[in-house]
Amino acid sequence: MTFEDDVRAVARQIQDADAVTVISHIDADGITSEAIMMQACTDAEIPAQSVFVRQLEPMTMKYVPEDSSLKVFIDLGAGQQNLLEERGMGTEEVVIIDHHVAQNVDTPYLQANGQPYGHTQLSAAGVGYLVAKEMNPGHPHLGILAQNAVVGNVGDMMAREHCGLTGPAREIAADGERAGTIEILQKELNCYGISTRPLRVCLSFSDDPFIPGISNNEQKAEALLRKLEIEERTAGGRQRVWEDLDRNEKSAIINGLAQQMLATGQDISRLLAEHYIFPDEGRGTPLRNASEYATMLNACGRWARPRVGSDVCAGDRAQAYREGEQMLRHHKRIIREMMEYILDTGTTVLSHIQHIHVGDRFPDTIVGIGAGMALSKLDYEKPIMVLCYLNDDPELVKVSMRTNTRMVERGIDLQAALMAASEEIGGGGGGHKIAAGAYIPRNAEEGFAERVNRIITEQRR
Repeated sequence: MTFEDDVRAVARQIQDADAVTVISHIDADGITSEAIMMQACTDAEIPAQSVFVRQLEPMTMKYVPEDSSLKVFIDLGAGQQNLLEERGMGTEEVVIIDHHVAQNVDTPYLQANGQPYGHTQLSAAGVGYLVAKEMNPGHPHLGILAQNAVVGNVGDMMAREHCGLTGPAREIAADGERAGTIEILQKELNCYGISTRPLRVCLSFSDDPFIPGISNNEQKAEALLRKLEIEERTAGGRQRVWEDLDRNEKSAIINGLAQQMLATGQDISRLLAEHYIFPDEGRGTPLRNASEYATMLNACGRWARPRVGSDVCAGDRAQAYREGEQMLRHHKRIIREMMEYILDTGTTVLSHIQHIHVGDRFPDTIVGIGAGMALSKLDYEKPIMVLCYLNDDPELVKVSMRTNTRMVERGIDLQAALMAASEEIGGGGGGHKIAAGAYIPRNAEEGFAERVNRIITEQRR
């Protein structure tokens, strides 16, 4: 069997179903995955409903309906197949579309997953897109599905390692480009916020690569723009964003940043990246490019409104979009407060990690994001771990960890570390090398950071 064979088999099983229930995750990849599969079922005239879950675990299995519909688990399921077995679900009522490491179980559930075939930079939304395309190669909404898949891939950091999408994920972007729904910008500045952030803010928030004298310093970024004679405002007084600049202005800034990095002995190989613009979306909006679109969807999911994000993916630019914008503003404000709390309180520093417990001050759904932002202002050589309590389960502790590409290149694998450490004490973890999470028993939290620190110490090259 090949990956393509698996995709075809899953597509056939969905097409043969009398009814479908899509069960998906609440992050950007999960929301776009759900939107892709619901659109694919609608176009195939298959009755479908969907369920979002924060995590597939014993507590949330109750949300999976006990009916005769085919259960399509997407962006989850591969690592929780034991739960499906325990529920008594057979191969005829389950398919899995995922990109996480698969669990070995006795039941041979049909699964489309790029991970076993070496497609490690392809998210669940990307796999879902390939299934939808197989269901209908002449899909009338293929361009929109490709756009959603790119948002899911970028949102799940599939473009981070190589400063752009690669393999099947890049081919999906090319499908969108041919359909006119995606514009691929090559060799642009590797920064977040090219469509909405004022230039000096965009530059000062750069942390991959870290630019000495510019990163975390808005005043120095503004001074560089003045030196290069780059106007920060339009003739009408609006603050300009990266997307407003012409090619000469962009080149001047990129060259200026490169010179500054080289002068301080920095590697400039990550200074440029590929960006994915959606030309049908309004300029200056968070839907204009894949990374900012993904942030809005993450905001919807993290604040328990994934359905709003799904409606935005399905084309609602009225009520759902307005609600999404409101949640995005709230999301950014709370994350900023959390980052400031971490910086003001300080972390406990061990030999190879740094950690902090925020108790119940912040929702468990956003601690990982806040950790990632705080790390850019802390010791980048030590992954950050943030622990917090869950409002809906007093017996569990949520653990989130973040690192950066430089540390991954040195052997750090947060997913492996958290999986190993949490399973030793009756918990469970997952995620990616650069970002991972776990749930552990509250009575076992003491000493957990030291346990993870020992594993990270052994990983470092």
